[in-house]
Amino acid sequence: MPALRTLASGTVDLIPDGELERKLAEGRPLRVKLGVDPSRPDLTLGHAVVLGKLREFQDAGHQAVLIVGDFTGRIGDPSGRSETRPILSEEEIDANARTYLEQAGKVIDVDAAELRRNSEWLAGLEMADVLRLTSVTTIAQMLERDDFQERYRAGRPISLVEFLYPLLQGYDSVAVRADIELGGTDQTFNLLMGREVQEAHGQEPQVVLTMPLLEGTDGVRKMSKSLDNYVGLTEPPDDMFGKLMRIPDGLTVKFFRLATLMPADEVERIERGLVEGTVHPNEAKRRLAREVVERYHGEGAGRAAEERFDLVHRAREVPADVPEVKVPPSVFVRGDDGRWAVLVPALLVAMGLVSSRSEARRLQAQGGVRRDGEQVQQEDLPVDGDPPGQLIGSVWQVGRRKFARLAGLQAPAD
Repeated sequence: MPALRTLASGTVDLIPDGELERKLAEGRPLRVKLGVDPSRPDLTLGHAVVLGKLREFQDAGHQAVLIVGDFTGRIGDPSGRSETRPILSEEEIDANARTYLEQAGKVIDVDAAELRRNSEWLAGLEMADVLRLTSVTTIAQMLERDDFQERYRAGRPISLVEFLYPLLQGYDSVAVRADIELGGTDQTFNLLMGREVQEAHGQEPQVVLTMPLLEGTDGVRKMSKSLDNYVGLTEPPDDMFGKLMRIPDGLTVKFFRLATLMPADEVERIERGLVEGTVHPNEAKRRLAREVVERYHGEGAGRAAEERFDLVHRAREVPADVPEVKVPPSVFVRGDDGRWAVLVPALLVAMGLVSSRSEARRLQAQGGVRRDGEQVQQEDLPVDGDPPGQLIGSVWQVGRRKFARLAGLQAPAD
């Protein structure tokens, strides 16, 4: 079945096995659900992975149902979270949700999609409805989630409202009578819960289809608005190009597969060239950045962004192939005011630019240390957000010839 091969391509899981094929054989337009959480106003390349699959279902004649979680956004999706997410105000959620339609239209056919907000049905639930919903599962089942389990064992709080999140997301599937629900692999628990909620409400359970997660610009954690390691779909071409040039070399092929429309055989050719050494990593990354920029900003935008990128870097005398370095989390410290800062001498040692902290301090005092072309003389440099924050992708220079780019944090030792 050609349609099945296309729709199943690139997926991680199709649950249960064989169910998508059975539903497709019914010969009717299937209702394919995707929910987005308006915790920030920007959709990212990570969102576009799943939106791209939704577009494939549209192109095959099925009904896309895009749900903006304006009600569940007040709770915040706990998936992958190590702590409770702050509850957003209605004003913040509404402001973020208003931007989603235009951004999603860069990938899917918005005019043909069914666009819903889950406050339509969740805001009006009575206590009896909520109690019926909670009877679908047990606390033991909820604690099977890896993120809840880790927090419970570590003694970190889990609010009861977070237990409700997957149940409310499941009720969304009831409200729109979803045949299929799409999501990243971190959403598997929530999507499977949707099957249970549908069954409890007398509906045929949805097929669960998961797509790979795209790592962020730090190369470690998934691309996330909350972690500020993302590339937004509506970012200016120059910002988009620059961020993509900072991703670790090892992620280039994955980004080609998940963030571009490049044919699979061409991606495989690039991958072989990288392995065999016939394609330079920097050139592959440049092509990736051009392809992504042109996908969202039109033909010619990628080449123009590359030219401007080169002008800036030549002006700062930054080499084209700067080593990418990950550093231990210990080079970052949290102050009494709760803000993070990087210990610059320790950072320079960890990046291999100096042999000791004393050498780093001496060079700083002499004006010989630069970050992205600007002198750095502070030993404790404030960082916005969690480490490495806005420093991800920054180029550090010591003297005239030593350069390194901060690629992210080293993974903790086992």
